[in-house]
Amino acid sequence: MELRKYLPLFKLRICVLITFSAIVGSIAAQSGDISVYKMAFLILATMMAATGASAYNHYFDMDIDRVMKRTTARPIPFGDINPSVVLFLASLLVLLSIILSFFALNFLVAVHLFLGAFVYVVVYTVWLKRRSWANIIIGGLAGSFAVLAGGASATPELCLPPVLLAIVMFFWTPSHFWSFAIFHKEDYKRAGVPMLPIVIGDKKTAIYIFINTMMLFLSSLTPYIFGYLGVVYIISAIVAGVFFIYRNIQLLKNTTKELAWINFKASMIYLFVILAAVIMDISIRR
Repeated sequence: MELRKYLPLFKLRICVLITFSAIVGSIAAQSGDISVYKMAFLILATMMAATGASAYNHYFDMDIDRVMKRTTARPIPFGDINPSVVLFLASLLVLLSIILSFFALNFLVAVHLFLGAFVYVVVYTVWLKRRSWANIIIGGLAGSFAVLAGGASATPELCLPPVLLAIVMFFWTPSHFWSFAIFHKEDYKRAGVPMLPIVIGDKKTAIYIFINTMMLFLSSLTPYIFGYLGVVYIISAIVAGVFFIYRNIQLLKNTTKELAWINFKASMIYLFVILAAVIMDISIRR
């Protein structure tokens, strides 16, 4: 078995980002010292759930992956891997994630990781992706569940800081993905996937992105407003928010593929700054 043939199945960059958000959710919910034991199991369980969900995505999307230019080189369309093997690996990873998180952490972590995988695979990939332009809005809940899983690993009872960060993740996803969809509009049109730019056009999509980003910016202020995070976080959130809004305005003025890609990259920078700011703020205040 050549490992390198299987690596593209797992979308490792995205999965690392999801796992990082779970780590931040855990840190935000901590009331004392961080347990290295719990954090290690959280990282492992989240990575397994995320990579398993990604492999499921490859399996269920193999027909449209053969049509879209950017995905024709994926392992299944390219003919490198038997789809049945992908289905087995996906199922094994998600199952192991749920078992590990249940026994090593707690029931709520297992539930959140399961729901994250379920929303991404069943709700988004299988059900909504080919049926509704709102697919990514509802599908975006998958990333929010990772933050909630992190919070539950530290504080199983309801804890507001991870919830507020999960809301930030929820609003981040459409702005991030709709920019990506503008750039790859022709691919999605060829595959018959009703992404927002195909349904309402690039210009109106840019307006939706801007409105959503404003909601994202406002939601990012709530951890400070509620008193859970301090000056380091709020300054970072404002600076990153203004930067991302500026990129949104550029896209509004000139809706090109190039600016859509810049906006997509800006969304990645924005999220990293927000998540890193949570860790820095908590570290300094403790």
